[in-house]
Amino acid sequence: MKKRVLALVFLVAATSVFAQEGAKIGIQGGIPLGDFTDDVSLMVGVDLGHMWALGEVVDVGVSGGYIHGFAEKYHTGTIVNDLPSIQFLKAAASIRFWASDTFSFGGDIGQGFGLNDGNEGGLYYRPQLGFLMSEHTEVNLSYTGIQLEDQAWTSVSLGIVYTINTIKRF
Repeated sequence: MKKRVLALVFLVAATSVFAQEGAKIGIQGGIPLGDFTDDVSLMVGVDLGHMWALGEVVDVGVSGGYIHGFAEKYHTGTIVNDLPSIQFLKAAASIRFWASDTFSFGGDIGQGFGLNDGNEGGLYYRPQLGFLMSEHTEVNLSYTGIQLEDQAWTSVSLGIVYTINTIKRF
């Protein structure tokens, strides 16, 4: 029940964000690292967010999204071991520094909420580098970490972000 309420709150917040300047939507794909390398083959994510310009160089905002890690399937003779997929909803504060008109670096920090059984989630962080391809489109490289109770979800991914209404800078 808690997860359904959280998902509903996330969807309502996301739809209200997209009516304003600075709204962003993105997708990412990558590979898991560390503790989940043997259990998960690939990961995909969807990101929603909103950024506000504090000046020419710094943007701050909020972000949320969904991460899905596709489970590996192991064949041992005639037996197939089907591991569970790993899923998270994430909510975070964001900051971006613009080193030039086209290059940015920054990160997100917040909470990753586990959606699959036995996954309670934990502290979420995501440092990233971005390259602005056009006024509305950015490509980014990121490292995602979610500190779980006895292990850590980590991945490296490549993503694309579309800004629905560009941010007006001072």
